[in-house]
Amino acid sequence: MNSRINSLLTDTERSAVLELRHAMHGEPELSNNEWKTQQRIKEMLERFGLPAATVFHNTGLYVDIDGTASGPERAIAVRGDIDALPINESRDDLPFRSQVDGVMHACGHDLHASIAMGVALGLYRMRSNFAGKVRVLFQPAEEAEPLGGRTVVEEKLLEGFDCAVGYHVSPSIPFGKFGAREGAVTKSADQFTVTIEGSAAHGSTPHRGVDAITIAAAFVNEVQKIISREMPGDDRSVITIGTIHGGEATNIICPTVVMEGTIRTTSPERRQLLAERVRQIAEGIAAMHRGKAEVAVRTGEPAVINDTEMVSLFRHAVLDAVGSDAFTEGKALSGSDDFGFYSQCVPSIYFWFGSGEPGKQSGVHTPTFAVSDDVLVPTTELAIKYCFDLLNQQRAQ
Repeated sequence: MNSRINSLLTDTERSAVLELRHAMHGEPELSNNEWKTQQRIKEMLERFGLPAATVFHNTGLYVDIDGTASGPERAIAVRGDIDALPINESRDDLPFRSQVDGVMHACGHDLHASIAMGVALGLYRMRSNFAGKVRVLFQPAEEAEPLGGRTVVEEKLLEGFDCAVGYHVSPSIPFGKFGAREGAVTKSADQFTVTIEGSAAHGSTPHRGVDAITIAAAFVNEVQKIISREMPGDDRSVITIGTIHGGEATNIICPTVVMEGTIRTTSPERRQLLAERVRQIAEGIAAMHRGKAEVAVRTGEPAVINDTEMVSLFRHAVLDAVGSDAFTEGKALSGSDDFGFYSQCVPSIYFWFGSGEPGKQSGVHTPTFAVSDDVLVPTTELAIKYCFDLLNQQRAQ
C-alpha cells in the first residue's frame, strides 16, 4: 500500500491492533453472545489507560475520548461491529483461523473492531491535539436481531453528536484503495410474515375447501409486480419470499400456509409504501380466492445514507494521505447494515477499504473469506486522520 500517512500509531498500538484481530478471529462469537469479545476489548482499553468503557446492548462497549485542546468542540462517533457469523471457516492457510466449529468472522468484523481499537488508542494518546469528543463504539449484533444499531438509537447514544463514521472491508475493491459515495449505499431490510387461511377438504373434492397453497402461489406471483410495475425504472427495491410452509398430506387441500420474506429499498419514502402494498396484495388475493390473509411486518435496518460533505472530506483525506489513485466511489450494496440507524440520526459516512488481492478475493459471508493483516494499520491511520479532519471541520450553515 503506497501510503503517505505519517505514522499515527506507535509500534505498541500497532501490535495491539493485530493482537485483537487475531484473538477475535480465532475465537469468534455470534450476535448477542459476544461476551469474551467484550471482555477482551475492555481489558485492552484498560491496558492503555483509556477511560472506563460503558456497556450497551449487553455485549457492547463504548468509550469516550475528550480532547484537551482549545477550539470548537465537535463530537463524532466511530462504529466498529464485533459479531461473527454461523459459517464454518474452510481455509487452512490462516495461523489465526477460527477455533470455534461453525462460527467465523466471515464479514470482517474482527477487522472493523480492531480498526476501532486503533482509533481509540491513537486518539487517546493524541487527545491534546484536538478539542471536542470522539465516541468509539464496539457494537454487537450487526448480523442478527435484536440489532445493536437499534439500541444505539433507543438509548440515544448519538444525541448531541455532529456525525458518525462507519466502514466495511470490501474484497471487490483492490487492496490499498478506499471507496465512498454520497447518498444511499445500502438498502433497508424489513421482514414480513404472511399467513394464509383457507379450509381443508379431501383432494378429490377441492370445491369443498379453500386451498391455501393456491392462494399462496397467486400471492408469490402478484407481489413481484410491485417492483416491475409500480416502482421507478431506476429503483433498486427488492421483495423476496424466502420461506413457504404448508400442507401435511398429498391428498388433502391445505388449510394454512405461512410465508416469510424481506423488503429492501434505498428509499425511506418508499419503504412504508412497499410494506403496505405487500399487505394489500396478500389480503386482496386471499379474499378473491375465498380465504383470509394476515400480514405482520417487522421493521429492520434503515438504508445507510452517506452525507455529501463527509464523502467529499473523506475523498480529500484519501488523496492527501494515500495517493491520487487510491480513491474509488465503489458500488452501492444490495445488502443491509444496521449502521443505517446511525445515519438516520446524524450525518454519516460508511466507507469501504479494499482487501482484494490474489488468493483473497472470496466475498463476505463465504467460508473462504480472508483478508491480509496488511490492510489494518493503513486503514486505521487513515481513519484517525479523517477523525482529525472531521473534528476540525466547520460545516456549512
